[in-house]
Amino acid sequence: MPSTLRPPTAELKFPSLLTPEALETAAGPVTVRLDDDSRKAVARCHDYLHTCMEKGREIYGTTTGFGPLVVFAGQDEGADQCENVLSHLEVGQGPDLDPPVARATLLTRLWSLARGHSGVAPTAVDALVDMLGTSFAPVMPEYGSVGASGDLAPLAHAIRSLQGRGDAYLGAMRMPAAEALAAAGLRPLELSGRDALGLVNGTSVTAAGAGLALAALHRSVAAGTALTALLAGVLGCRPDFTAPEIFEALGHEDTAYRAADLRERLTGHEPSGARALQEPYTLRCAPHILGAAESSLRHARQVVTDDLNGISDNPLFFPERDVVAHGGNFFGQQVAFAADLMSITAAQLANLAERQLDLLIDTRRNGGLNPMLAEDPGRDHGVQGVQLAATSLVVAMRRAATPAAMQSVPTNWHNQDIVPFGIQAAFTALRQARTLRLLHGSLAVALYQAVRVGARRPTAASCTRLLDALEPTVARDRPWAVSVREAADVLDRAC
Repeated sequence: MPSTLRPPTAELKFPSLLTPEALETAAGPVTVRLDDDSRKAVARCHDYLHTCMEKGREIYGTTTGFGPLVVFAGQDEGADQCENVLSHLEVGQGPDLDPPVARATLLTRLWSLARGHSGVAPTAVDALVDMLGTSFAPVMPEYGSVGASGDLAPLAHAIRSLQGRGDAYLGAMRMPAAEALAAAGLRPLELSGRDALGLVNGTSVTAAGAGLALAALHRSVAAGTALTALLAGVLGCRPDFTAPEIFEALGHEDTAYRAADLRERLTGHEPSGARALQEPYTLRCAPHILGAAESSLRHARQVVTDDLNGISDNPLFFPERDVVAHGGNFFGQQVAFAADLMSITAAQLANLAERQLDLLIDTRRNGGLNPMLAEDPGRDHGVQGVQLAATSLVVAMRRAATPAAMQSVPTNWHNQDIVPFGIQAAFTALRQARTLRLLHGSLAVALYQAVRVGARRPTAASCTRLLDALEPTVARDRPWAVSVREAADVLDRAC
């Protein structure tokens, strides 16, 4: 085993179901164990590839050029053909992907290759296993892929890092890739045959980005539910809007589930008796928004999980049937649609959080609390700046929710004449998920500040626990921006 800066903190076994949450474990060193049958399948498929080549069978990207240049012969030697594919794809631009995202990507790529239908050498699979056991992460630029024929450019840069070329991260430190490999105890990756194409010819960046977004958004739905309960508790609202009969009549299972969660969080809640018969929609219809989000994310989870556990590559090899199948299992349309759905879902959850914050600071609707929740209005301004920043964030999220999955632009000499832009959809969803956390952190800070300036403490035990957990984040000598970020962290843990 290669040495590491710190020992692996998680273990994954292949074959097993790769979930969005499992992707998050790859942020640090993770031990991946492939069973014997999987290793044999990888070796058998690799041998079959060479048998096909010896028989003179035409195989895309192994005996041919790439893309529309498939009509021309490729390089004669396997190592040269690997260089042939990587050299023209080392074109990525934009910011580096965060190291945890890059590592989740290669975990996803490993899950595809280990199924034994890509023809790569066992050493290529072992290299990914070894890398994941360390804190090494390749440098991968965000832009360059259109989400079809694989996420070619970002993955090509990743493979260059594994070869010791370009740059890489070791933990959070960016350095020359050769130095990072040496420090991690890894040997530079050597490629031959179909190894390079197999490593880049899948939409693993798209799947990983969408999976990480989904894991974060799942926590945000729970956080949004907890904050809605806390808002009702602080204001002393009637709990009628959570009555089970309403949701039995509605007929949406996920909405009924969210309403039940809200009722449970309000166990022990005592209304103040001072609120109107019906609350604004930001409270009364919150279960409907949260439930709809639950439904959207449930669909997205099915799509993304299927993608994480499928084979994304072309061509595919089936030695047991003597079949080399050329197709389009590198076209990320399914995840593109799901990621766009996640983005608009996150934007509406952000709308809800920002409007709930607005309700809380409005003296006409908050039960007479000080404007802006200021302790001494005019001498201090409470959460006035927090709301301004929240407004900025929510508008950024609305603008970002423009779908990417149908932004097709023909490219590649019309070889790729329709493309899904799944990678852009996935990273938009991931950014949306990260921004939504800040909206929830903003609301959480405002809820604590409301109690500080005179709102009642909630009577429901779960709401009281959350309020107490938030207390350390809202110290008077701490900038509001820091409080918002720390409150978002508390919500991740507490909800």
